[in-house]
Amino acid sequence: MMLSIVKYAMRRFKKKANWRDIADVRYGFEQIGRRFDKVNKACRYEFFQIERMKAEWIIPVDNRDTNKVLLYFHGGGYAAGSISTHRAQVSQMVMLSGIKALVIEYRLAPEHKYPAPVEDAVLAYDWLLANNYSPEHIAFGGDSAGGGLTVATLLYLRDHNKPLPKCAICLSPWLDLTLSGESQTTKELLEPMLVKEAFPLWVSNYLGDADAKSTYASPIFAELSGLPPIYIQVGSDELLLSDSTRFAEKAKAAGSPVTLEIYEGYFHVFQAFFRVLKKAREANKKLAAFLVQQLGP
Repeated sequence: MMLSIVKYAMRRFKKKANWRDIADVRYGFEQIGRRFDKVNKACRYEFFQIERMKAEWIIPVDNRDTNKVLLYFHGGGYAAGSISTHRAQVSQMVMLSGIKALVIEYRLAPEHKYPAPVEDAVLAYDWLLANNYSPEHIAFGGDSAGGGLTVATLLYLRDHNKPLPKCAICLSPWLDLTLSGESQTTKELLEPMLVKEAFPLWVSNYLGDADAKSTYASPIFAELSGLPPIYIQVGSDELLLSDSTRFAEKAKAAGSPVTLEIYEGYFHVFQAFFRVLKKAREANKKLAAFLVQQLGP
C-alpha cells in the first residue's frame, strides 16, 4: 500500500516538474532535500573544502574505525544535487555501517562539462590518500549519475595505474549516456520518477561535444576487467534498469566481481525513501553490510 502511495505522489510531482530549466530543477531538489535533511543524532557533521570543492564528513558518534571511509558521489543528472540533498541518505549508511563518509560537491553541468565530475572525484580520492587513508580502507558509493561517476572514477584510476579502493556500492547507476538500454522504452510507463524526455537534454548539457561512448562518460562501453567488488541495487520499474543489468553481465564476463540485486516493483533510488518504505530500509541495511564485509567490522 505505501509503495503505491509513494509512486502516485512521485507521478504527480513529475507532471509538474520543469525539467527544461536547470535552475528550477536545482531549486526544487534543494527544497525537497531541506525538508528531509534532519540531523541524525547518531552522526556528527564537519564541513570543509578540498581545494575549490565543498565537502562534508559524516561521522558516526561512536567512530572507532577512524581509518575507514565511504567516499560518496551524489546523483542529480550531473546537473543538480549537493551535500544537503543527500545528507540524510548517506547518514543512514554511516549509522548502519559504523563507517564514516566523505560527501563532495563535484562541479555541475552545463557550467562545467564532462569530464569535470571525474576530475573532482579523483581529486577527492587523492586527498584521502594524501591524508593517510589506505585504498583497502576506502569504498566508493553513489546513486544515479553519482553511481555512474563511481564506476567512471574506478575506470580512470585503473587506466592511470592508481591504487583502487577496496569496493564500491551503486544505487540505480546511470552508466549509458547514449540512452540505448531497452528499459528506456520498456519501462517508460512504469517509471514513476524519471522523465524520459529530459534525458537527451541533460546528456547534451553534460557532454557538450564529447562522445557519449567515452569510457568515463558511459562506463557500459568500457573494458571492465580489473575492478574491485561492486554491489549494485536497482529497481525493476526504472528507465535505467538496463544500465545495471548490462553492466553487471559485461563486468562479470571480464572477471570483475559484481553483485546485482533487482528490487521487484521498485523505482529509481528508492533507498532514499527509507522513512516510509520497509524495503528501502532493508536495502540500506544490505548496503551497510556489504561495506562492513569488505572494509572489515
